[in-house]
Amino acid sequence: MNDTNYFGSVVKILEEPIQTILTDKILKTECRAQLAQVRNTKIVNLVFWGNLANDAVSFYHVNDYILIEGYVSLRDKTNKKSFKRTLKKVEIAVLKSFLI
Repeated sequence: MNDTNYFGSVVKILEEPIQTILTDKILKTECRAQLAQVRNTKIVNLVFWGNLANDAVSFYHVNDYILIEGYVSLRDKTNKKSFKRTLKKVEIAVLKSFLI
C-alpha cells in the first residue's frame, strides 16, 4: 500500500503537461515539476484529474511557477535493466493549483 500525505508547495513546471483520456471520459494530465524551496534539485510528477486537468493543459507551460496542494504518494518503478532494483517515484495528485 502507498503512503500518502497532504502537501503544499511552490513548484516549477519542467515539461509541457500531457493530457490523456481514460475510460468513461475521465481526463488525466501529467507533468514533471521541480520543488522550488529545496536546495538540492527534487523532481516530482504532478497528476491533475478532471476539470483541473483541462486547466493545467490550457494555462500552465514550461518554466511557470505554480502553487499546488495535493496528496503525495510513493510509487514503485521497476528498472527494466535490473529487476532486482526498484526505484521510488514521488507523485503528487494535485487538488488545488494557482499560477503565480
